[in-house]
Amino acid sequence: MAPSGGEQHESPAWGATGPAAATGAPSSDAEITRAAGPETRERVEGRGRFGFPRRSAPRAKRTVEARSAEPGEADVLAFPESPGRRRRRRVLIGLGVAVALVAALFAVLLFTPLVSARTITVQGTHLLQPRQVESALEPVRGKPLALVGTDQVERLLSQFVQVKSARARAVPPSTLVVEIVERVPVALVKQGGKLLVVDGDGVVLGDAADTSQYAVPVIDGSAMPMGQAVFRSVTAVLAALPADILAQLATASAQSPDSVELKLSDGRTVVWGNADDRELKAKVLEALMKATPEKGQARPSVFDVSTPRHPVTR
Repeated sequence: MAPSGGEQHESPAWGATGPAAATGAPSSDAEITRAAGPETRERVEGRGRFGFPRRSAPRAKRTVEARSAEPGEADVLAFPESPGRRRRRRVLIGLGVAVALVAALFAVLLFTPLVSARTITVQGTHLLQPRQVESALEPVRGKPLALVGTDQVERLLSQFVQVKSARARAVPPSTLVVEIVERVPVALVKQGGKLLVVDGDGVVLGDAADTSQYAVPVIDGSAMPMGQAVFRSVTAVLAALPADILAQLATASAQSPDSVELKLSDGRTVVWGNADDRELKAKVLEALMKATPEKGQARPSVFDVSTPRHPVTR
């Protein structure tokens, strides 16, 4: 029905486009945003459906999305450490501690005075006095025991001809024990009005005041000059004899290296021959001298061991 007064008014068209189509106003947020200025667009785009500020995603979610967005990277999940791996780690830690302790111990032994040679003990001397050896070893006093070896001790004692060998032994915390092996006198050599003490190698160890000072035979140095082959044969034979037989000898002589002859203090003679098989000859001679003569037989005055497997007594 038309309104009164003959005027006709058109009703707003509420079609599909709604009132915005009739008024010409923007019909959506997007249109409003486009129509507005940059600042308005920024405020609108930062809000939600009803104008409330949009919430940002949780931090963990954003981190996962950021990791997923990076090419070539995958999400990493933390798994519990396996028992075997824990054991290996503990073993490695234990080994590291052990190595550190050993290194510390070596440092103490090598570089600190806690384990140093403050006391020197000398053993095995007969020809030398212990104080002589201690004086010669003074350069090693105060050194760490681990740094004092047998080679150094032997070099320091090389000034003594009486020392054949030496051995150093550390006794922590502060003692160095030096074991001496001296040369053994086997004869007295009459030479130039002196009595020279010599060992089995013919090395002169010193002088003797008289023949009673050492229980060894006497060698005539004028008949057997020292250093010659015949002299070395005689001293080698004497060195092979047991100490108790050596003490019973009065003299030792030889015309050649193959004709060594020994005289006992009671007048008996030992025909030795050359210096070969001297250990065997010494054992045979010892057995012959200990043997008891059969009843009615005289004690032998000659022991011939020049052929030790067929000895002869007479």
